[in-house]
Amino acid sequence: MENETPNTTPDPEAERPEPRLEDLPEVLRLACERAGWTALTPVQSKALPSLLESRDMMVQARTGSGKTGAFVLPMLSRLDASRPECQALVLVPTRELATQVAREAEMLCGPDGPRVVAVYGGVAYGPQIDAFKQGAHIVVGTPGRVLDHLLKRSLTLEHLRMLVFDEADRMLSVGFYPDMKEVQRYLPKRRVHSSMFSATYPGHVLRLAEEFLHEPRMLSLSGAHVSVAEIAHTYYEVPAMGRERCLIRIIELEQPAQAIIFCNKKSDVHFLTAVLQQFGYDADELSADLTQAKREQVLARVRDKSLRFLVATDVAGRGIDIPDLSHVILYEPPEDREAYIHRSGRTGRAGASGEVISLVDVIQKLELVRIARLYSFELIRRELPSDESVSEVVAERLSSMLEAELRSKTPLARERMRRFLPLAGKLAEEADGRMLLAMLLDERYQGSLTAAPALPGERSGRRNERRNENRDERRDEGDRPRPEGAAKRRRRPRKRRGGGGGDQGGGGQDRQD
Repeated sequence: MENETPNTTPDPEAERPEPRLEDLPEVLRLACERAGWTALTPVQSKALPSLLESRDMMVQARTGSGKTGAFVLPMLSRLDASRPECQALVLVPTRELATQVAREAEMLCGPDGPRVVAVYGGVAYGPQIDAFKQGAHIVVGTPGRVLDHLLKRSLTLEHLRMLVFDEADRMLSVGFYPDMKEVQRYLPKRRVHSSMFSATYPGHVLRLAEEFLHEPRMLSLSGAHVSVAEIAHTYYEVPAMGRERCLIRIIELEQPAQAIIFCNKKSDVHFLTAVLQQFGYDADELSADLTQAKREQVLARVRDKSLRFLVATDVAGRGIDIPDLSHVILYEPPEDREAYIHRSGRTGRAGASGEVISLVDVIQKLELVRIARLYSFELIRRELPSDESVSEVVAERLSSMLEAELRSKTPLARERMRRFLPLAGKLAEEADGRMLLAMLLDERYQGSLTAAPALPGERSGRRNERRNENRDERRDEGDRPRPEGAAKRRRRPRKRRGGGGGDQGGGGQDRQD
């Protein structure tokens, strides 16, 4: 079955006594003292024995569980601080997380231990290159900027000993998979001790593990039992007015690979579908107003993953099997308590993980709590993201996307682009000019929202890659000098065949790289 854990085995020594802080080697105990830790967290005590023995691992752990300590502490016993070279690489999805992990790693390493550098886009290369020259032992960075340094040869992974993927599920939602595969090409030919930390292990994360880890052992904080089938029930408290704008902010932050959004009323379905489409998202609706033929057509797009967001009433709540559906979003709680179970049951199917997100006001929150008590599941409250935090996430996502595209440009294309550097600088100095730049960036970003981020092993992702390769080949051909007379031949009008089918890949929107 596709969603079963690939090539993972439970740790046969999971039943052995878990180490206490005082049982650790001295260098690790001193690190914990520097951090002010008086005891190990569950994820640390369970993961450390295997990690210290250089076993590849998949660890299911949420933010705030102490997972950074779980993968940094083994580095202290494995890395050689006397050798000025990168020996550990930690890949993370955002610059904020890179800064946070690097700060905690510096605290654990201390002044005489391995040196740490945070590497991410949107800032100057100079300080990061200087840190490499001084001999950064632990590099914590986003895949895109790490890849930039590898291409520039300012960073080498020749001496790498440990590789960590932190919050792998979020990394894929940002769309870093192509960059992660590129980084993999620069890894040493020998085996590198690798581990993965993720809050959930849906199918695409499991497939990623299979590509990067060697016979990993799975560790779940649910005890000795290994469980990848998990539905997280979360909620956001939103104001009564402007609920649709709150949903957009949540979607921007969460970046669901694919979701069903449930509404109680047909009017809300129509309205919300229009709002999502206006914001550039690939969304369609399903309600009792549609004919059966139209319903089947929409559901077929959901099943083959060509539709990212389905907005529906409870017509779609029963009897629909959509593999690997990552999210179910409740625009408001259902009027019938039992309907919550039917709605949430659309995700987490066939052994996969999933998440149910509910939007509630003060009164609806009380009803949601009663539903949770009735069906005995845990509710997780999340803070509604601010416009500022969403802007930061969008800026980082767009920067990564544009940096990836810039790396793919030919030298001649880069030379052509330099003509516009004076104009770009001039526009950046004026308010009206900055608005023009913002317009171009917005159009580019909206074009990336029409499909979910490319995930490993998906047919649509491979199809998009082939489309991009063909487009790049056409672009490269356009950059090459043409023989005399070729320009005239190009200006000659061409007859359309087959009713204007033409080239479907060249004039469309670019996919997110």
